[in-house]
Amino acid sequence: QVQLVESGGGLVQAGGSLRLSCAASGRAFRNYVMGWFRQAPGKEREFVARILWIGSSTYYADSVKGRFTISRDNAKNTVYLEMNSLKPEDTAVYTCAARTTTSTKYEYWGQGTQVTVSS
Repeated sequence: QVQLVESGGGLVQAGGSLRLSCAASGRAFRNYVMGWFRQAPGKEREFVARILWIGSSTYYADSVKGRFTISRDNAKNTVYLEMNSLKPEDTAVYTCAARTTTSTKYEYWGQGTQVTVSS
């Protein structure tokens, strides 16, 4: 029913920028929370940012606050993650996820897109 497809990953130099997209389909997302997670080689998956579909309330992990911006386009059913001032430590597979506002954990996940930051 719900499908999430990420795109926009790639190789960038330190200090550069990249914009990731997450195309959501399958149902109305009015009561959903959309999030971005990442997992670096040899590390556990970590939370990056999330946004409420209605109201656009946002929240960020301390490691990316001030550098990353999450947003959504209702007309396109798409969530974005704009990454600025990228660091080698940001290298990871970035994955889009979704859950209802009443759920305790994310229920739907995309396949992920690779982001590599060179020094």
